[in-house]
Amino acid sequence: MIPGSETKTDADAHFDASAAPPVAPRRPNRALVHGRLRDDPYAWLAADNWRDVLRDPATLPKDIANLVKAENAYCDRVMAPLKALRETLVAEMRARIKEDDSDVPDKDGHYAYYGRFREGGEQPLYCRTPREGGAEELLLDGEALAENHDFFDIGEMTHSPDHAQLAWSVDDMGSELYAIRTRPLTDGVDRPDVVIDTDGSLVWSADSKAFYYVRVDENHRTAQVYRHEIGADPAQDRLVVEERDGAWFVSLRESCCRRFAIVSIRGHDAAECWLIDLRDAQARPQLVAPREPHLRYDVEPHGDLIYIHNNAGGADDFRISVAPLAAPARENWREIVPHRQGAMIVAHLVFARFLVWLVSENSLPRLMVRDLASGEEHAIAFEEEAYSLYIDAGLEFDTTTLRFTYSSMTTPEEIYDYDMATRTRVLRKRQEIPSGHDPKKYVTRRLFAPAPDGESVPITLLHRADFAPGAGAPLLLYGYGAYGDALSASFDEDALSLVDRGFVHAYAHVRGGADKGWDWYEKGKLEHKPNSFSDFLAVARHLIATGYTREGWIVAQGASAGGMLMGVIANEAPQLFAGIIATVPFVDVLNTMLRDDLPLTPPEWLEWGNPIADPAVYDRLASYSPYDNVRAQDYPPILAIAGLNDPRVTYWEPLKWVAKLRATMSGGGPVLLHTQMGAGHSGASGRFESLEDTALEYAFAIACAAKLQN
Repeated sequence: MIPGSETKTDADAHFDASAAPPVAPRRPNRALVHGRLRDDPYAWLAADNWRDVLRDPATLPKDIANLVKAENAYCDRVMAPLKALRETLVAEMRARIKEDDSDVPDKDGHYAYYGRFREGGEQPLYCRTPREGGAEELLLDGEALAENHDFFDIGEMTHSPDHAQLAWSVDDMGSELYAIRTRPLTDGVDRPDVVIDTDGSLVWSADSKAFYYVRVDENHRTAQVYRHEIGADPAQDRLVVEERDGAWFVSLRESCCRRFAIVSIRGHDAAECWLIDLRDAQARPQLVAPREPHLRYDVEPHGDLIYIHNNAGGADDFRISVAPLAAPARENWREIVPHRQGAMIVAHLVFARFLVWLVSENSLPRLMVRDLASGEEHAIAFEEEAYSLYIDAGLEFDTTTLRFTYSSMTTPEEIYDYDMATRTRVLRKRQEIPSGHDPKKYVTRRLFAPAPDGESVPITLLHRADFAPGAGAPLLLYGYGAYGDALSASFDEDALSLVDRGFVHAYAHVRGGADKGWDWYEKGKLEHKPNSFSDFLAVARHLIATGYTREGWIVAQGASAGGMLMGVIANEAPQLFAGIIATVPFVDVLNTMLRDDLPLTPPEWLEWGNPIADPAVYDRLASYSPYDNVRAQDYPPILAIAGLNDPRVTYWEPLKWVAKLRATMSGGGPVLLHTQMGAGHSGASGRFESLEDTALEYAFAIACAAKLQN
């Protein structure tokens, strides 16, 4: 039996080994690149009309569609004995969700705005009340709007400055193409001027007569900012900012002071910011500082100053500088929060009277607050060994209130309003677990694994308080390690379904993320990318050596770029793992980086390298690309999950990988692929529908663990 397993169903968890997997036909496809011969017999699985498929999945060529459906049928057959377990898992996870949940209201002017859910509802409602309390006004009913849609993701819901209108964006395909609609709040009826093909973000003009938005181009890249006048034909929208280099992405947000729209144009190693004055309909965007190689910065205006979070002058872990708003060029930047190596400034907010910044040191966050008038500053302290923090800019600029969210792997989310003047905090909401949760029954730990080159790799883990390292237990080990994204040690109520069955749940904070500062990211990209893989394997071996688990008892999990990590460790050390879960996995790395027509390829060259231009990069990617390094060896059970409408990791990457694995491996498995036919990179959109995805993954992990005991 699985240590700590609670039910006979769990102990009996197994796969149906009688099912025969689909066999993808091999079709000749050879190409010569830098004098290297590439033979890719599954290249045909990448549909030539992939752009059409993102807009209409029915356009997928029939032979490819039939294979995808056959893979889904095979996955269903193999997982059929786990049907009751999956239903149990969904019921457990749903019982931890407060069904009629509501956000803490956010005050703005005469109103307080918030989102909430009806009991049983999949989609949010956007509401407001008078600031000091009173009757609720329903502004947007996401539940009603989502009817008859298999996928429905609301990007933004934002009221106009005059509080008389609402703008909202929605993606109803999973392809991350959002339509923006507006409605007067007098009748709640959407206007006919719908703006399509956007990234979902928008910023209202100060007079509430227009909004700015980011358009997505034909290659699914964010390249342009437009201004749309309410009621006008979107075809007449005015172009405000345009980026013509496909390696850079455009994003848009409102400044804390609400005077400007901030346009950020970012590559993987540099940034450039522009300001649009929201009070002036004819305003020309103002450049803060022109892009320079390796210069990363973002900004917050404040009166006649601008606060700049930046890495100029070798400040790898960032500093905060200030400059005149009228002359914000780099030569005028004056440091006010110094750079300190290893203590990375992750983000900053500027209020009328306070500066706030979030610092991460050794993958632990802390908050700093400075009174702008006196210069006096203080830290907001926390006690747990590992935890997560998020800060919220809110809707009001002239306030003493900072809202932040705290949680740990044992402590459900707690939302606080912190008075920056009096240094007191008020708990506004504690995440409710209707089925019950006692943090004392669980332990969260922070460990460090020695990497082969002497670095220490942080590990955050959760287990039951009645578990002690020694004999080991099944362990779910999650990893990512790319783009400087750090893993958060936040509360995950779903994970309790594994931990209560005797699993240890762990995060490997490998290089490629910024968990230990920006250098931790730099040492996990380009030519240093193999550090991400060796770090993950070092964490696995350390957890074995310290008695948290055993060799062959680990279920590894990663998504997107973390799915690439899964593919590499499956090739390099399959004996360590009981199973591998790879969600929307970036596994066909070399082929994707050789295609400059795909949405993410040109920007990604700064993360992985450009194999089109450089033979050495070609060879480096070929040395670890999971698809290119599948071997004739035994593989553990593998579950790959794809989204047919995914613009980030196209459906064919896991489809090709699974086909090659089955054709090449000498034993092991099963190798499964589940493709969501009406979703994209993030999976199902409803808050309860998404539990089905998690239950599939967890049932697979439990079956892998049960297999060890038999």
